[in-house]
Amino acid sequence: MSDYEIDLDQRHWTSVADQDIFCKAHRFNQPERLKSLGGCPYFLPMEDNEGPVSWFDGRRIIMLGANNYLGLTVHQEVRKAAAEAALRWGTSCTGSRILSGTLQLHERLEERLAKFVGKEKALIFTTGYQTSIGILTALAGNTDLIVLDKHAHASLLDGASLSRGEKARFKHNDVEDLKRVLTSKGRGGCLVLAEGVYSMGGDLGDLPALSQAAKEAGARMLIDDAHGIGVLGANGRGTADHLGVTGDVDLIMGTFSKALASIGGFVAGPAPIIDFIRYFGRSMLFSTSLPPACLAAVDAALTLLLREPDMVRRVQRNGGHWRTGLRDLGFDVPDGISPIIPIGVGPTEKALKMWRLLMERGVYVNPVVYPAVPHDNAILRTSVMSTHEGSHLEEALEIMAAVGKIVGLA
Repeated sequence: MSDYEIDLDQRHWTSVADQDIFCKAHRFNQPERLKSLGGCPYFLPMEDNEGPVSWFDGRRIIMLGANNYLGLTVHQEVRKAAAEAALRWGTSCTGSRILSGTLQLHERLEERLAKFVGKEKALIFTTGYQTSIGILTALAGNTDLIVLDKHAHASLLDGASLSRGEKARFKHNDVEDLKRVLTSKGRGGCLVLAEGVYSMGGDLGDLPALSQAAKEAGARMLIDDAHGIGVLGANGRGTADHLGVTGDVDLIMGTFSKALASIGGFVAGPAPIIDFIRYFGRSMLFSTSLPPACLAAVDAALTLLLREPDMVRRVQRNGGHWRTGLRDLGFDVPDGISPIIPIGVGPTEKALKMWRLLMERGVYVNPVVYPAVPHDNAILRTSVMSTHEGSHLEEALEIMAAVGKIVGLA
């Protein structure tokens, strides 16, 4: 490995001679190596946040690295709803959903979410990660097969691995490769997993073709729409609504930690399936339920989406403006309509240098390096909000142009 190939996954660098389980931790040196290349871009403490603008080390930074797509985490109505819920219900449920942890707030929000995404019933989990784990471990038995897009989120991979079912993967957004994998499925059931909007590339899953292939093979389909809810479809109902396939996918999963201004996750689908997951989703059964303030924040965000659909149009307009501006400057950015716009950089060293120069000049982006991407294919992941003003984006583009010239990208 060269000095500039940063591999954060050193957990299994061990040998038979290691007699202490902590040995691998003592050898883990990547944070120090990142700092030697100009600074570690991870776990940076934020001082203050106003949505499109944040503060680090006393400096104002234009935030282009958050998933706060609608800027609702700082909306006064969302803040007020969360505060009032904490005052009325307290700060925690202190119990799991199956015992003392279900409030009327949970059930009311589940009804609203199911209606919002066009499904019969919904179930709330405490985090998005737990949602993936709970769905897959509940549904997949010993004879079942889970088939995942190769760009599927880590939580889906972990859920598939923790389930009792077999796991297979198909090439990203490649319906022919999915069909090939589906021809090998055994006598059990099969669940196909894809994402509505992929979190790194910002591209949309080919849901019409994938869902049709699943149906022809007798398989069921789950869509992870964590990055599509709130930014695509009528009033932000998601990617399935945007592509007109809500009725063709069996389960829709979403999270609250992006456009919906909170934390948590949910799955929506036919009532018998949701009820089954409710009783066998261990990540929900053995976790304390989502706190009242978080539930109320999501409820308020949904109300705002239904009342002010222009929020969705604004985030799409801002995404288009940012994407076009970057392309006009000569940066390598893909086509798309989501608020996620990745910038191709290449070598890890260049990506880290660019991240550091942007941060110093007042723009926050996310460097994504190996092993999250292949060697020498590092990107800067950028994302816009509906609350970014034109002045924010123009200022950021000026800084991008200057830094791009320094590193030889623009």
